[in-house]
Amino acid sequence: MENSDLNEIIKKYSKNWYWFLLCVIISLVCAFFFIRYSVPQYAAQSKIQILEDDQSGSSMDVFQDLDLFSGSKNNIEDEIEIIKSRSNITDVVLKLGLNTSFMVKGTIKDSEIYKNEPLKLNFIGADSLLYNAKLNLLITIKNDHEFSLIENEDNGSKTYSFGKNIPSELGDLIITPNAPFFKKYIGKELRVEVSPLEKVVIAYQNKILISPADDKSNIINLSLTDPVQEKARDFLNSLVIIYNDNAVADKKEIADRTSDFINDRITSIYDNLASVDQNAQDFKTDKGLTDIASEANINLNVGAANEQELQNMTTQLQMASSMKEIVDTQSGYDILPTNIGLSDPSIANTTNKYNELVLERKRLLKSSNEKNPIIVNLDQELAGLKRTMQSSLSGMTNNLGLQVNSLSSQRSVINSKIYSAPRNERALRDITRKQQTTESLYLYLLQKREESQITFASATPKSKIIEWAYNTSEFPVSPKKPIIFLASLILGLLFPFSIIYLKDLMDNKISNKIQLEKIAVNNAVLAELPKISRSDSKMVLNDDRSVLAESLRILRTNLDYLIKNNKVGDEKGNVIYITSSVSGEGKTFLSSNLSMILANTNKKVLLIGADIRNPKIGNFFNDNQKNVDKLKYASNEKNNIGLTEYLKDDNISSKEIINSLLVNNSTIDIIYSGKIPANPAELLMSDRIEGLLQEMSSLYDYVIVDTAPLMVVSDTLIISEYANHILYVTRAGVTENSVIQFPLKLQAEGKLKNLSFVVNDVKNSDLGYGGKYGYGYSAEEKKWWKFWA
Repeated sequence: MENSDLNEIIKKYSKNWYWFLLCVIISLVCAFFFIRYSVPQYAAQSKIQILEDDQSGSSMDVFQDLDLFSGSKNNIEDEIEIIKSRSNITDVVLKLGLNTSFMVKGTIKDSEIYKNEPLKLNFIGADSLLYNAKLNLLITIKNDHEFSLIENEDNGSKTYSFGKNIPSELGDLIITPNAPFFKKYIGKELRVEVSPLEKVVIAYQNKILISPADDKSNIINLSLTDPVQEKARDFLNSLVIIYNDNAVADKKEIADRTSDFINDRITSIYDNLASVDQNAQDFKTDKGLTDIASEANINLNVGAANEQELQNMTTQLQMASSMKEIVDTQSGYDILPTNIGLSDPSIANTTNKYNELVLERKRLLKSSNEKNPIIVNLDQELAGLKRTMQSSLSGMTNNLGLQVNSLSSQRSVINSKIYSAPRNERALRDITRKQQTTESLYLYLLQKREESQITFASATPKSKIIEWAYNTSEFPVSPKKPIIFLASLILGLLFPFSIIYLKDLMDNKISNKIQLEKIAVNNAVLAELPKISRSDSKMVLNDDRSVLAESLRILRTNLDYLIKNNKVGDEKGNVIYITSSVSGEGKTFLSSNLSMILANTNKKVLLIGADIRNPKIGNFFNDNQKNVDKLKYASNEKNNIGLTEYLKDDNISSKEIINSLLVNNSTIDIIYSGKIPANPAELLMSDRIEGLLQEMSSLYDYVIVDTAPLMVVSDTLIISEYANHILYVTRAGVTENSVIQFPLKLQAEGKLKNLSFVVNDVKNSDLGYGGKYGYGYSAEEKKWWKFWA
């Protein structure tokens, strides 16, 4: 059973193979044209290594022994964001001129010209207007001197000479030929598109892919796809170069600012040193001192250490005060000096962060203004950092002041112990100590200034280029032909499959014998009749070998089998009702053709038109008169009376209503329905109908009764008790599955007996058991692949 169901499912789709083939062909053709006229995208890739700032090479560690701040490891994720920053991408776009593109117009798709543009465009106007506007130009080079220009496709063409001012939406435009590449584009139509800078930058930010080679690696992979292979390579190379140049420029700017700060301090200390030296000279001259012996070396040494520490704290206090003054007096946002010797690392870190943001703000202002939301956010963050530094410097200044006061108190205690030393020696010692301290600080700052300039003069970039940009393949990465063809093939198969599946899912109608057998499990489905075209004959002729004729013969065989097996006693059991759910399902068609098929076996057959509300038997034979060899009436003049007249008038005998027809040498007798009565149901309740059927059953081998539809009127149920067999006609594609429950329910209630079914108007592709192999006697159809033979 499972294999049978599976075969039916497969058959449901395989019989529509031509739709699958057609959809696949259409889908593949669409895929071919899509690939043919899509702009191919080529991939370029580059690889760089982010260099770590170590002690020997990091610009932030030049003054490490001053304990300002220590070098930190570069965060790879942060560096990726810096590389992809809008400022860097903007610099690359401007450098390569990517916001202006030249295209050679083709029949369907255009080809881009990169680097070797035949024309040069010069706009006389502000860059801000050019960077924010969009302009499309159609240019046709006519000769060496003239060209035609269409500024908008809606406007007409105008002819201009090269080098002349042309008014445009972006201001005056001057177009000049690019001599090396100009000649080969004469007569061709060029499309020049000027795009807003911001739009181009965003597009490249979304296109470029930057990722670390590994979680713990400092190597970064950069990749970009573009229709022009060379442009993709140039973009990646330019981006890396600009990234390194900006990093070096940042370091140099910090170095210059630091050097300026140290120079200011050197000038101030030099003045103090000269003053101390002059004091020493004046003191010795006034006192006449040349060599003073030390009488209290121990106390003096302790005093010297105390004085040294006091001087260091004083120096720190002076630097902190100077730094605080710079921060407090700074009105805008400018670089602050770093590495000046302050002992608080948080101030140094905050200063570095402040300088980085100031540099970022300057870069952004190149392509924007101070009202830009990003710059506003930077200003807010810089203001916060400045407040933090002011607070830290104030706290440090207060702390250093307390330490200086403490050391001064200690110095007073020590000096008081040196009571035995001459006043002159003590004064000279004070001068000498000041002189040595100031001189050592002066020499120290001179040394650090030189180290700073040497270090920052040789500042290295942030990254090392491992691989310059290269194209990963000579073949485009998009569109991917195998994937597109495979997807189109799947889509071509999926579309008809989905349609058939949905159609089957929503189909609630009988389609063939097999489907009906699954619903009417306990009832026989005697046959299925094929769908016939309008050109085919609706009447089965003698020796007919059509599929319709063969299916009716199968019905005849199955019907004879039922009659033999359901006989009761000596009765013939040959009264066969043919009915349906509603009109139009083919019961008259079946009853007429079944009568002729039975008559072809030399049996006596009577066809009774019991559908007295809507009689159709007479019309059927009259309509098909031209399709038979011979058709004549063998009855007398009273042949215009029928069943209704017989039931109304007791004086009319059964012989008077019988009409004999000769169809292709086969004779069948017909009782027409007669005139349509006013009370058909009451008329069928007459006892004469029972007597007529019993009489005809004894006189004929088969009595075929064409009755009214069951679901429409009660006529058939009124006379159903006189039937030996009831053939219920369903029509494929018309009769709903739920309708079958109606006759089955009547059978269960005992109102119908010996109920069996026939499926009419079945498509050849839906024919059930017999249809799988053919009926065997019809003319062989030539296969579609043999049409040319």
